[in-house]
Amino acid sequence: MSKIAFLGLGAMGSRMAARLVQAGHQVTVWNRSSAASELLEKLGATVAATPRTAAVDAEFVIAMVRDDKASRFVWLDPETGALGGMGPNAVAIDSSTLSRDWIMELGKASAVSGIPFLEAPVSGSRPQAEAGQLIYFLGGSEETVKRAEPVLNAMGSSIHYVGALGSAAMTKLATNALLGIQVTAMAELIGILKRSGADAGRVLEAVAGTVVCSPFAKRAADTMLAGNFAPQFPVELVIKDFEYALASAATPESAPTLAAAHQIFAEAERRGLGAEHLTSVVKLFSA
Repeated sequence: MSKIAFLGLGAMGSRMAARLVQAGHQVTVWNRSSAASELLEKLGATVAATPRTAAVDAEFVIAMVRDDKASRFVWLDPETGALGGMGPNAVAIDSSTLSRDWIMELGKASAVSGIPFLEAPVSGSRPQAEAGQLIYFLGGSEETVKRAEPVLNAMGSSIHYVGALGSAAMTKLATNALLGIQVTAMAELIGILKRSGADAGRVLEAVAGTVVCSPFAKRAADTMLAGNFAPQFPVELVIKDFEYALASAATPESAPTLAAAHQIFAEAERRGLGAEHLTSVVKLFSA
C-alpha cells in the first residue's frame, strides 16, 4: 500500500479519497474547509494543515479541485504549495478538469522540481466516484502511468492512456463539450415538442430506440422531463469547461457549436441556475 496525499475534498474528491482509504492506502488529506476533512478523518485519513505538509513523505500526491486557479494554489503557492513539500521519488497527479495551457505550465514546474507529473482527469460523477467506477484519461510519460496505475485502480474501473501532457486535458474537455452539446440539443427539442402539442416523453422514447440517440442523451431527457435537477454536474462548472475548450480553439468562429452551447449555459447561470444540474437548461425552453 502507498502513502498518498489527497488535495481537495469536494463532491468528487471526498469520494475518491474515501476509496483510497478503503483500499488500505495511508492517506493524508487537505481541504480548504474543515468539514470534509473531518469526515475523511473519521474514515481513517490523516488531516494536514496545508497542501505542502500533506505532501511531505507522500509517494503520490493527487489533486482534485475546481479549476486552474485552485490547482495553481495547491501546487505552486510559494508558502503552502504541494510541489515544495514533495520528495524526489514522489509522483504528482492532477485529476481536476483543467485547461491545456495550465497543464503544460504545471508540467514544466514539476519538471523543474524533478517531480514526475501525470494529468489524470476523470469521466463520471458522484455515484461513479463513490463506487470506484471512474473512467481515467491519462497524459504524461508511460513510465509514470505504470507507477500510478495501482493507485488509480482503487478509484476507477477504466484507464485510458491518451498521450503526452495536454492530451488528457483535451480528452476531458472534448468529453464534456460533447456532453453539454447533447444536453442543450435535448433541451431545445423538448421545448419544440411541448409547443407542438406532442407527447415529449413518448416521442423521445421512440427516438431513444434509434442509433442516433446516445444512452447519455436518453438519461438527460428523462431527467429533464422528470424535473430532477439535483446537482451532480452543475451549470457553473459546465461553463468553465466550455471556456477551457474554446480557449484551445483558433477562434470562437472555428467552434460555433461549442460557442453556442456555452452561451446557453451562460444564460442559464444568469437566470439563477448556476448551482443546478446541467439538465436544468431545459427551463430556458419549456416555460
